[in-house]
Amino acid sequence: MICEVIVDIAHSDVDKIFDYACDFPVAAGTRVAVPFGRSAATGFVMRVKETSDYPAEKLKKIYRAEEDFPALNAECLALAHKIAARYRVPMALVLRLFLPAEMRTGKVGETYRTFARLAGGLPPEKNAPMQEACFAYLAENGETDAAILRKMFGQAVNALAKKGVIALERRRNFRDPYRGVEGERTARTLTPAQRAAVARIGETEKTVALLHGVTGSGKTEIYLTLIAQALERGQTAIFLVPEISLTPQMLSQLRARFGSAAAILHSGLSAGERFDEWHRLREGSARIAIGARSAVFAPVENVGVIVIDEEHDGSYSSESAPRYNTFDVAYLRATYNGCKLVLGSATPSVETYRRAKEGEFELISLPDRINARPMPDVRIVDMRREVKRGNASPFSSALRERLEACLREGQQAILFLNRRGFAQTVLCRDCGYVAKCEHCDVALTYHSEENCLKCHYCGTRYHMLTACPECGGTHVYYAGTGTQRVVGELKKLYPAARILRMDNDTTSGKEGHYRILKQFADREADILVGTQMVAKGHDFPLVTLVGILDADMSLHFPDYRSGERTFQLVTQVAGRSGRGAEKGDVVLQTYDPDNYILRFAAAYDYEGFYRHEIGLRAAAMFPPFSRIVRVMVSSEKDADAIEALREVYANLQKLYDAHTDDFLFFNRMHAPIKRIQGKFRYQVLMRLTSDALLEAIYDAVSAVKPKNALVSVEENPSNLS
Repeated sequence: MICEVIVDIAHSDVDKIFDYACDFPVAAGTRVAVPFGRSAATGFVMRVKETSDYPAEKLKKIYRAEEDFPALNAECLALAHKIAARYRVPMALVLRLFLPAEMRTGKVGETYRTFARLAGGLPPEKNAPMQEACFAYLAENGETDAAILRKMFGQAVNALAKKGVIALERRRNFRDPYRGVEGERTARTLTPAQRAAVARIGETEKTVALLHGVTGSGKTEIYLTLIAQALERGQTAIFLVPEISLTPQMLSQLRARFGSAAAILHSGLSAGERFDEWHRLREGSARIAIGARSAVFAPVENVGVIVIDEEHDGSYSSESAPRYNTFDVAYLRATYNGCKLVLGSATPSVETYRRAKEGEFELISLPDRINARPMPDVRIVDMRREVKRGNASPFSSALRERLEACLREGQQAILFLNRRGFAQTVLCRDCGYVAKCEHCDVALTYHSEENCLKCHYCGTRYHMLTACPECGGTHVYYAGTGTQRVVGELKKLYPAARILRMDNDTTSGKEGHYRILKQFADREADILVGTQMVAKGHDFPLVTLVGILDADMSLHFPDYRSGERTFQLVTQVAGRSGRGAEKGDVVLQTYDPDNYILRFAAAYDYEGFYRHEIGLRAAAMFPPFSRIVRVMVSSEKDADAIEALREVYANLQKLYDAHTDDFLFFNRMHAPIKRIQGKFRYQVLMRLTSDALLEAIYDAVSAVKPKNALVSVEENPSNLS
C-alpha cells in the first residue's frame, strides 16, 4: 500500500506530495511518523493508493500512525486543498488549522481515570479494618474514583481488587472546560416573526441568509431552533461568535437546550481541554461546535447549519498566515455539506448588506425587540460644552445625573470606553518627550494598578518614569483616559457602588470573562466598566443605563471603514440597555455632536446609515466597489525588509504596467506602524477595480522567496495599521 503524505513542515520547498510505503492499514487523514531527510517528521496521509510512479525499492516506509483514527475527515482534506490554493500558502500550514496545536507537538493526549465499584464478592474479614472501611464506603457511595479511594484507604483498594471484592475499571477522562456553566432549561415559544425567519431560512434556495435584527430582537433563539432542527435530522452544527467573552454565555444556552452535545473551541482553554473538546467533536459524542474564529475548522461531519453571529466583527479575519476570512471558509463548508450559512447582526457590514440587498443572500429583517420592548433613548452630549463649564472629568453632568438615579433605583449600568489602562500616553511637559516601546513604533500606556508602562502590541513592560529620560524634567503628564482611570474616578464619586472592570487586563485565563459576567449577572456589582468586550451579545435585564464615554475614538481613524465601525460599536453597546422590563437610556459623549454617523446611530437608523455610506463608497470607489490588497513585508533588519520589498514591488510593477486600467491605486510605503515586535514593516497597497487580478498578484508575491523576511498578502484587511 502506498500513501501520499504531506510532511508537517510549513515551507514552500517541501510543499508537495511524498510517496511512502506502508505495511499496516491506514486511512486518508491519519497523522503518521515518517523518515524525512536525516531525521523523522510527522505527516498527513492525503490519499491511499496501490501503486507509485517511483520504484518500490526507493520508497521509504511509514514508521507508525500517531493516532488510531484519522485526525482529519474527508471534508477537512477537501477544504484544506481549497484554502491552500486560495491563499497560496503551504498545505501543512492549512492542515494545522484543523488540529489543536499541542496535539501536533505531542504535548497533549488522552487522559484516563480508574473507577472502583463493588463486584459482588464477600465482605472483607473483620481483622482488616481498612479493607472493611473501604468496602463500607463503596457500599454507601457507589462507584468512586480509585485515586480518591487510595488517598483514603491506601493499599486496601488493591487488596480488595485482588480478592475480587471490588472491580477497577479504567475509562477515558474528558477535561470539561466551564464545568459549572449550565443554563436554565426554560421552554421558549417563538414569536411569529421568529417562526417566519426560521421558515424562510429553511425554504430559501440560497446558501447564505442574513438575519438583520435589532439588538434584543431574538436572533439567538432563531439560531438555537435551527441547530435543534439540524440535530433532529441527525446532523451537526457550527456556531461562531466574535469574542471569547461571548462563548460561555452561548455555551450555557446550548447546554441548557442540548446538554453535553455542545463542545467549545477557543484559544482560552488549556491544552488538555482544547484537545478533549476537539476529540469529542471528532468522535461524534459532541455534535455542536461553538467558539470564536478558529471553530470554523471544527472536525464535525455532516454539518446541518453554520451560524456566524455578529458577522460584521473584524475578529473574523485572521491576521496571521493563512490570512483567511471566516465567512469564506464557512461558505466552503456550507457548500460542501449542502447546508445553510446564517449570518446575524444588528449592524451588518456594508459589503454583506449590499450582497443581501442585491439578492445574492436571503435578507430577513427583525426590526422590533421581543415583546415590543422599546429601544433605549440615546442622548448625545456635547463634551465641548462640558469643558467650557470647567468639567475635566470623564463624565458629563448628564451621565452623572443618570448614574446617580440608576444607583438610587437599584438598577445597573454599563460604561463603555474602548481604551484599557490608566492613561493612553505618558509625556514630558517640559520637552514633549513621549514614552515609546523599544520594539514597536507606538506610545506606551500607563497602568496604574501595576504602576508600569505597557506596550499593547508586544506586551513588554517598563518601569514608570520618575523623570524624563531626555531632559530630566519631572513634569510628567498622563494624557488620554483608560478604563482604570474611569474606575478610579467612579470610586471617588460613588464610594458605595460596586464596580467591575472588563478588559484584557482583567480577563486572563478561560474563566476571566465568565467570572466577571457572572458576577454582574448575579447582581454582585452595580456598574460594569469595559472595552468592546461589553459591547455585544450580553443580556442583562437590570441594565437601564449605558454610558459611551468617547464615541469619537474610532471615528477619525485613517481607514475607510472608521465611520462604519463607529456606527456598529455605538449601536451594539447602546443595545445592552433596556433589555428587561424597564426602559433603557444611553448617554453618548462626543466632541462632534453633529456628526452624521452618531446621528444615525442615535436613531438606530441602519438603512439611513447604509444609504449614506454606500453612496460615499461608490463615489470614492472603495469596497465593495473595489478590492483592496495589501502585501506586507516584515523583518528584524530594516535592510532585509527593504530588499524584500524591492523584489515584491518589482514583480507587482510588471503586473501594474500590463493592467494599469485594473488598478485604482498602486504604491509602496512604510506601514502606518513602522515597527511591531521588533520587526520593520513595509507594504505595497493596491486598490483594484475587480477580483480578476487576485490570482496573478498571489503568483507574483509567492515568486519572491526572501531568506530573512516575511511576505504576506491580505485582501480588504480589517486592520490597516
